[in-house]
Amino acid sequence: MRASPLAYWIVLPLLVAVWSIAAWWIDSSLLPSPLAVFQTLQSAAVSGELQRHLAITLQRVAISFALAMALGTLIGLCMGRSPLTNALLDPLLVLLLNLPALVVIILLYVWFGLIEVAAVMAVVINKIPNVAVTMREGARSLDLRLEQMASVYRFSAWQRLTHVWMPQLFPYLMAATRGGLALIWKIVLVVELLGRSDGIGFQLHMAFQVFDVASLLAYSLAFIAVVQLIELTVLQPMERRASRWRSVGGGRHA
Repeated sequence: MRASPLAYWIVLPLLVAVWSIAAWWIDSSLLPSPLAVFQTLQSAAVSGELQRHLAITLQRVAISFALAMALGTLIGLCMGRSPLTNALLDPLLVLLLNLPALVVIILLYVWFGLIEVAAVMAVVINKIPNVAVTMREGARSLDLRLEQMASVYRFSAWQRLTHVWMPQLFPYLMAATRGGLALIWKIVLVVELLGRSDGIGFQLHMAFQVFDVASLLAYSLAFIAVVQLIELTVLQPMERRASRWRSVGGGRHA
């Protein structure tokens, strides 16, 4: 069960209060107060730097996510439906799952240079295996009786996709989506930190260079706030829809 939005209004003030007390007690620039971080955040927003870097990072996340989901879903469905394809690609999938993201990022920057394409490719390559594994399980779970029904009623390819496959694959697609975004957020920041000259990751790197903890926290909190907003307004409603379909489907089979 997902936490109610009301929980945020209970937990967040408590965390801010604990943070304020700790900052007052330690009295060090290494732990600025919430007010100091808010002032830094406000200054970055007024100057436009916050919005510019945040937009760039979100753009990279969106492009990487779309490519990783499309390619990972295609590969996963092919592996789940074809034993031969699964046998051929499974060793590569296992290799990529165990290859550290940092290694992939560094190799692509070395091979292609510190360019945007290399940055996006690094994120996509790191995420494709996770999506493929999830969608492979979804493809394996497709109900053969529904396939037979579609053949009897001569469903077109589009009808099979929309009325037979998608309702069954939707929970797996949602699992891949949630896991994908959770991972891509983090990898994009590492990619920006190592080889880009803009984005939230770059700003965190610059703040680290001068031990500007207030800026570190300000940009981090701004990014976390956007991620949480997407979680509450997009992902959780979609997950509830997937859960409703699963319960309805289970009741029908029963």
